Amino acid sequence: MLEHRPTHDDLIDHLVRSTALQRGEAARVVLDVLAYFDETTEEFVRRRHRELQSGGAVNAEIFERIAGELPHRAVAPPELSLRQLRRIVYG
Repeated sequence: MLEHRPTHDDLIDHLVRSTALQRGEAARVVLDVLAYFDETTEEFVRRRHRELQSGGAVNAEIFERIAGELPHRAVAPPELSLRQLRRIVYG
């Protein structure tokens, strides 16, 4: 059975008309944005922790920053305590 996957042609067409992107580039941008917003809260917390840690930040500031970023996600998760954020990363 074939899996039905939306193509988002209307959005891709809009990006091609309103930007300098070629159709293939616009399609890739759409897929990247959809993948970004498809990320679960746990995946987001782990990814941001790795990114901030690789940039030299220490855990105390990392978890404060992540806690501040979460409410601004497209679909904001319930508020998580710093302890809950640490448990997502470290189990």
